[in-house]
Amino acid sequence: MNIAKLMKQAQQMQAGLAAKQEELAIQTVSASVGGGKVNVIATGAGEVLSIKIDPSVIDPGDPEFLETLVLKGVQEALTKGKEMSAAEMKKLTGGLGIPGM
Repeated sequence: MNIAKLMKQAQQMQAGLAAKQEELAIQTVSASVGGGKVNVIATGAGEVLSIKIDPSVIDPGDPEFLETLVLKGVQEALTKGKEMSAAEMKKLTGGLGIPGM
């Protein structure tokens, strides 16, 4: 086993992972809940970029309904982002199961 070659491969993988993380930070996913009444866009890095709410679901007498829709939309968008990120990282690592990836 050539240690120098192994170290070089590890450095290349690390550089590839860093580049992929930067790419995921700008790739977006979207989630739509409540029959399309609430739409959330997030990045693969877990940042929520926007939330759009159809005015028809804004009922001052029932704020809990809107809160639930927004929460569900955010959770769904973040889950999609994590799944996208995990799939991309798996491609790079070949399914090695590197902690934190």
